[in-house]
Amino acid sequence: MIAVENLTHKYGDRVALSGVSFEVRKGEVFGLLGPNGGGKSSLFRILSTMMVPTSGRATIAGIDVAKDPAKVRRQVGVVFQTQSLDKALTVEENLRAQGHLHGLSGAVLRERMEAAMERLGLFERKKDLVDTLSGGLRRRVEIAKALLHRPQVLLMDEASTGLDPAARRELSRHVETLRDKDGVTILLTSHILAEAERCDRLVLLHEGRIVAQGSPRELCARIGGDVVVLESAEAESLAAGIRERFGASAIVRDGQVRVEIANGHRFIAEAVEAFPGAVDSVGLHKPSLEDVFVRETGASIE
Repeated sequence: MIAVENLTHKYGDRVALSGVSFEVRKGEVFGLLGPNGGGKSSLFRILSTMMVPTSGRATIAGIDVAKDPAKVRRQVGVVFQTQSLDKALTVEENLRAQGHLHGLSGAVLRERMEAAMERLGLFERKKDLVDTLSGGLRRRVEIAKALLHRPQVLLMDEASTGLDPAARRELSRHVETLRDKDGVTILLTSHILAEAERCDRLVLLHEGRIVAQGSPRELCARIGGDVVVLESAEAESLAAGIRERFGASAIVRDGQVRVEIANGHRFIAEAVEAFPGAVDSVGLHKPSLEDVFVRETGASIE
């Protein structure tokens, strides 16, 4: 449904995207995960036809986003990071205004407004002023607006920014419903790990390049075993000692030693015994997307 081929974009001498390639299948939730400045926003602007890439090609539903942007816009709904609602209008008034922009009116528009509000749990709030809604409800109104012209693809840019964890989970459930019941293909950008973990597949972006891609489970399986985090006042020497004694991958980040190893609980006991007094505290967890990103880049997502 979405194909990105060797996409590159530059702002003067600064490279924002460098040879990015991936495909999004029809009817899946696909994530672009990475820290701010990693290239997500540039890629989003290109896919939403707001910007033309320096080189490479991107298509949505087989349509080139640079060569035929007007046709692409008819296939795509967009939810921007910055809200575009009129707070002085009600939910249904915001939707009606958006429908008119798409040339909709009369019974067709009413039907689509009602369907969008029902799907996103907004029907009982249709007479409420947007200014009185919570952040999570406002995001749902934004999505309802984007769906009025029945697009095949929904693009969402950091849509959960500013939401509390409960509202974020609720928004994710609505996104999954759009995929499962309406067959909408959804591409979202995020720097929030919990949101990315609910995607069907995703790419990890860092400094304009893809450093890994696959399903969350496939990406975490790259590490295998456990991740052990050791606090130490002598982190560098401890990491060197672990690499020499155990032959394990040990890196230092933010004053902590991170070790990827099988049977982490057993390793902790052996490490504490092998380096008496060097370990101040320990942590143990299964691999996460954050661990994958750290392994590939040495940097943090959030």
